[in-house]
Amino acid sequence: MNSSAPHTPPQITRLDDQFRWPGGRQLAIIFNIAYEAWSDGQAPGIGPMGNVLKPGFFDTNAHSWASFGAVRGIHRLADIADKHGIKTSIMVNGVLAEREPATVRSLHARGHEIVNHSWGMDVIPVYFNEEQERENLRRNDEILTRVAGVKPVGWISPRGTGSAITSQLLAEAGYTHHGDCNDDDRPYVMDFAGKRIVGIPLTMDVNDLPTCIRYGHAPRHMLDTFNDTLAAMQREAAPLMLDVTAHTHVLGRPSGAWVYDEIMAIVAKHPEVWVCTRQQMAEYVLAQTV
Repeated sequence: MNSSAPHTPPQITRLDDQFRWPGGRQLAIIFNIAYEAWSDGQAPGIGPMGNVLKPGFFDTNAHSWASFGAVRGIHRLADIADKHGIKTSIMVNGVLAEREPATVRSLHARGHEIVNHSWGMDVIPVYFNEEQERENLRRNDEILTRVAGVKPVGWISPRGTGSAITSQLLAEAGYTHHGDCNDDDRPYVMDFAGKRIVGIPLTMDVNDLPTCIRYGHAPRHMLDTFNDTLAAMQREAAPLMLDVTAHTHVLGRPSGAWVYDEIMAIVAKHPEVWVCTRQQMAEYVLAQTV
């Protein structure tokens, strides 16, 4: 259990219905890429097989399936984003900076945002005490800064599952945004005694992992969901945001990458939509809520 040292409840500022994105836009869309891996000797708890192994046995099938993201998926999805001139927010585990430094370095060089995503997908802050959580943040911050050449200012925990004090620790460490929240359809500011950080919900409506893996839909279902969600959001008068999230080991395959490509092509036909990174969104919200 995460032992909490002095925890300061934040003052929260939410965006009202009159708030608008740059240029008076009502809707913002963020394209995320989840570039993920597990710690040495660990494998994901889910995979393409429906039956789980007996306890205590390493799932080589799930491990190999997840490894596709670093071998092929990240390159395919980044190339698609570059083709459309879209800068994405890429969640990067620290272990990938250790294993694939050239790839991580190239992602920043291509203009994509590097989002700190913990050391590995099995390294989840909610399991830590405060000292362990601070060390995990420091370790990942150091390796991503050194390898990518830029200090990350955004964080998303594996599973989006931070601890009760994650947002406070991030704010104190100078981070400007995190995605460990799902309680709004627009970002909001969390103020910890003058240390401000933007909670940017990691919306799950258009996300390949629940769509294709948890619920077993074909990739086309994600395209249909995007089109329906875009139409619904455009009918509202309130300021809204929408994530389009692709995991390199899921939608990074030819069978699904075309959906990411198609959604980007659709968004390009909607100049009334602000396409931004999570960092750009955080900077804008902080500037508008002084």
